[in-house]
Amino acid sequence: MSWRTVVVTSHCKLEYKMGYLVYRGETTRKVHLSEISTLIIETPAVSFTAVLMCELIKNKINVIFCDECHNPQSQLLPFYGSHDCSKKLKLQQDWPNDIRIAVWTQIVKNKIYQQAVFLKEIESEQCQLLFKYLDEIVEGDITNREGHSAKVYFNALFGQSFSRSNNNFTNSALNYGYTLLLSLFNRTIVSNGYSTQLGLFHRSEYNQFNFASDLMEPFRVIVDRTVYFLEGETFSSEHKRILQEIFHKKVKIVGKEYCLTDAVAIYCKSVFDALNRQNDEIIVFYEL
Repeated sequence: MSWRTVVVTSHCKLEYKMGYLVYRGETTRKVHLSEISTLIIETPAVSFTAVLMCELIKNKINVIFCDECHNPQSQLLPFYGSHDCSKKLKLQQDWPNDIRIAVWTQIVKNKIYQQAVFLKEIESEQCQLLFKYLDEIVEGDITNREGHSAKVYFNALFGQSFSRSNNNFTNSALNYGYTLLLSLFNRTIVSNGYSTQLGLFHRSEYNQFNFASDLMEPFRVIVDRTVYFLEGETFSSEHKRILQEIFHKKVKIVGKEYCLTDAVAIYCKSVFDALNRQNDEIIVFYEL
């Protein structure tokens, strides 16, 4: 089972040889593809062989490309992640609105629950308000308890003046972590033959990752937990290394402990099953 996150930070050539990713820079190193879960290319000064790219896709490795500022810019995704992707796309298009709403409601509930639990852990009194919002959620969250919870939650974590629109250290860290998390959900969705564009609640014509944006909501708190304990004024490479470790974070799901990448796969599979079987009660969520 793949478990490594490989980060390339300097000028080099990456190629494929006998099952290995081969790094040729000032030194030569190699890692077997079966061990790699995520490959992050942090600099544009990297050349790839086409053979390696094909093998990375075949092995369903999450490949993230960064820009000249070392921030995630794009992701390598296959045209066909599953042998029956046309069938899966037809199913996705035909999911009844009732089950879409029911599944989205369960996702929102768990997101607010995870936020409330974290606030309780750091002894914030605002956790009680989030637990109250949790009891007030109605089908489809038409009263926008999610939005109210988000405002209370972020202000409790980062101060009353905090806004997600601010250009500061905290938002840089959150955005970086959320992007890493989004890439994981994109990889899982495509690997199962579904489309990232067709969402449940997120339906923006400008967002090609609507479905991933839906599914990742309860897992955002894992990034929030990490950012909350970061120290500094400038978002640095060291902060990025800390956030990259979320891929290996251990969580509990279906009664066992898994690293985050595997837990996401289990959770997403349960959501797909819930939508296809029209039964939102079979969704499984993680615990820390």
